[in-house]
Amino acid sequence: MNILRKFGIPLGIAILTIMAFERYGWQGILTVVGGLVMWALLHYTRMMNVMQKANRSPIGYVGSAVMLNAKLRPGVNLLHVMALTRSMGELLSPAGQDPERYRWTDGSKSFVDVEFVNGRVAQWELQRPQVPTEEAPTEKNSAS
Repeated sequence: MNILRKFGIPLGIAILTIMAFERYGWQGILTVVGGLVMWALLHYTRMMNVMQKANRSPIGYVGSAVMLNAKLRPGVNLLHVMALTRSMGELLSPAGQDPERYRWTDGSKSFVDVEFVNGRVAQWELQRPQVPTEEAPTEKNSAS
């Protein structure tokens, strides 16, 4: 998958640009460049909106760890997870080390640990706090 992102996308852009030039001349190139600039601006705007929303909440906080666990999918990037949680995760692994591990905790002390390999979700685990079980008095049914 990284090979596709590293070589396939630039190669596709180059082929699209060449085809646009052959078909429409300089207007084709300007159209392709305009489309690429528009995509970059949309991506930048989305990234800034996610970061602004994450800035408003505490690091590592999520409204519901159980809902985050249900919505996570393998292969999504950190920006997508931040958009789901509206928070930056608490970094558990040393900075700059791959895989990266982040934790999001909710108000009931349940938390989700998410592991990112090459910036994408590889695995995650939900942990819920242990609730002390109180033994309820047992009632005996008697047939009389």
